[in-house]
Amino acid sequence: MANGSKAGKAAKPSKEAKAAAKAARKKASKERRSQLWQAFQMQRKDDKVLLPLMIGAVVGLGLVGFLIGLAFGFQWFLLPIGLLLGVLVAFIIFGRRVQKSVYKKADGQAGAAAWALDNLQGSWRVTNAIAGTTHLDAVHRVIGKPGVILVAEGAPQRVKALLAQEKKKTARLVGDTPIYDVIVGNEPNQIPLSGLQKYLSKLPKNIDGKRMDTIESRLSALGTKGGPAMPKGPVPGGAKMKGVQRTMKRR
Repeated sequence: MANGSKAGKAAKPSKEAKAAAKAARKKASKERRSQLWQAFQMQRKDDKVLLPLMIGAVVGLGLVGFLIGLAFGFQWFLLPIGLLLGVLVAFIIFGRRVQKSVYKKADGQAGAAAWALDNLQGSWRVTNAIAGTTHLDAVHRVIGKPGVILVAEGAPQRVKALLAQEKKKTARLVGDTPIYDVIVGNEPNQIPLSGLQKYLSKLPKNIDGKRMDTIESRLSALGTKGGPAMPKGPVPGGAKMKGVQRTMKRR
C-alpha cells in the first residue's frame, strides 16, 4: 500500500527541469521588456509630448506624496509611494497613447478591422474574412457572450450585401442566438476603428461559454469563402498592441 501511495504521487521535477523552466521564464521576461522598450522608442519618436507627460506624472505624484507626508511628519514614507503611483500612471499614459497612435495609423486601411479584432481582450472567438471581395472588402465573424457579431470593412455599398448574405447563412445555424452586424468606418451609422472594442464590450451578454462552443462548432462548417487574404492593419515597426497591452498589465 505504501508503494502504491508513493507511486500515485506526482514525481517532483528534476533540477534540470527546474533550470529549464527558470530559463524559459527569464527569456519570456526579456522578450517582454524588449517589446516594451521597442514600442516606447517608436512612440517617443512620433509623440513629442509622451516623455514630458510620463515624467510629469512621476514627478507630480511624487511631489504630492511628499507634501501630504510633510503635513503629517512622515514625508519620507509617502514620497516613494507617490513615486510608485507616478510610475504606474506613466505606464497607463504610455499604453493609451500607443494604442491611440496605432489605431490612427491603421484607420482606413485594408485589413485594419481584422487587425483590431485579433487584438481583442477577452474570450472572443474571431474568424477573419469569412466573406470578401477582390476590392479587399471583408466580413469577419466574432463569437462572444453577446452572440454572433458580423464585422464588415470596406465600401458600404458592397459590404452591406455581404453582411446580409452572411447574416442569412448564420441565422440558419444559430437558432435564436442574437446576431449583430456592424460596419467599421467613419461615416454615419458606422463604428470607428478605435471604438470597435468599446462597441463590442457594451453589447448585452446573452449566452454562456458552453453556448459559444456549440455555435463555434456549427459555424465552422460554413468555412470561409472570402476574397484574397486580408492584409493586417499597419502596426508601427511590427509592434503588436496585444503584446504591449499584455506587458502593460503585468506591470
